[in-house]
Amino acid sequence: MTKKSCSLPSCELALRLVPKPADLNQNGDIFGGWVMAQVDVAGAIPAWRRAQGRIVTVSVNSFLFKQPISVGDIVSFYAKIIRVGTTSITVRVEVYAERHHHAPIAVKVTEAELTYVAIDDDGNKRPIPPEMTGEM
Repeated sequence: MTKKSCSLPSCELALRLVPKPADLNQNGDIFGGWVMAQVDVAGAIPAWRRAQGRIVTVSVNSFLFKQPISVGDIVSFYAKIIRVGTTSITVRVEVYAERHHHAPIAVKVTEAELTYVAIDDDGNKRPIPPEMTGEM
């Protein structure tokens, strides 16, 4: 595994965390399930905004662990909507670890693609509203 530094993506920073010792697996790296849960949260943020309401995760289309994450790394989750359907939204999430505080580098550690579906208050699928235009 190379530890080549990379530039951070230009898509939306959805989440930034520092994992704790309680998040370690038996090998001393951050548990993959912790990463997966955070990716789901990060991907849900732009999906929720675009759906203008409640969503659920229906599919993890792909998930690739490229490098381990360590305690003390600053972990950034960047999310971008890549497809909007009638009721679904697909989001790509890229995860970077900022490490080596004395000589900082950013390393892409995980990438994933997830699909969310907009639902109503009864849990039924609902259409994604037209994209809002204008400034907030």
